[in-house]
Amino acid sequence: MPPYTIVYFPVQGRCEAMRMLLTDQGQSWKEEVVNLETWSQGSLKASCLYGQLPKLQDGDLTLYQSNAILRHLGRTLGIYGKDQREAALLDMVNDGVEDLRIKYITLIYTNYDAGKDSYVKALPGHLKPFETLLSQNKDGKSFIVGDQISFADYNLLDLLLTHQILAPGCLDAFPLLSAYVARLSARPKLKAFLASPEHVNRPINANGKK
Repeated sequence: MPPYTIVYFPVQGRCEAMRMLLTDQGQSWKEEVVNLETWSQGSLKASCLYGQLPKLQDGDLTLYQSNAILRHLGRTLGIYGKDQREAALLDMVNDGVEDLRIKYITLIYTNYDAGKDSYVKALPGHLKPFETLLSQNKDGKSFIVGDQISFADYNLLDLLLTHQILAPGCLDAFPLLSAYVARLSARPKLKAFLASPEHVNRPINANGKK
């Protein structure tokens, strides 16, 4: 049996970063896919600690909250920085990713048609901090923090790939971020994952907008 079980909807959503992390780290897992009909019946939702998915089962440990899951995998697999300083910076990066992800989710599910233009216009201001962080680490030629990949890199990569679909060319003004996405996406296991039918055919969002 694989050590991990992911319980989530048949979309990329908040799980694609952890799928990329597990794939790139050579980990196996199984997925319990929850369709919207099952979810709407209410019993599974009622059993979830916060009434939401994803859920990760790691042996007898049950975790909810996607960022808690990413941090747990980071600690377990040794990709949480080399010391407390790097771990603190990675927490900061991941919180920044979450801030932008919430903005994105709000757009997708509540204001897509009316709000997309203004969202894209404001996007450079939200991307600039990540470009700045890259510039401060080995002139942008490495990872977001330190010299090894981290849980936050997978989360940031997922969010940037999603935004390149929402707003093609959004990274054109950010050469370090553009190179970062290309560099991480070329890692052999990630490259294979990103080209796989499972990833390509999995909707980004539950309402079909992207």
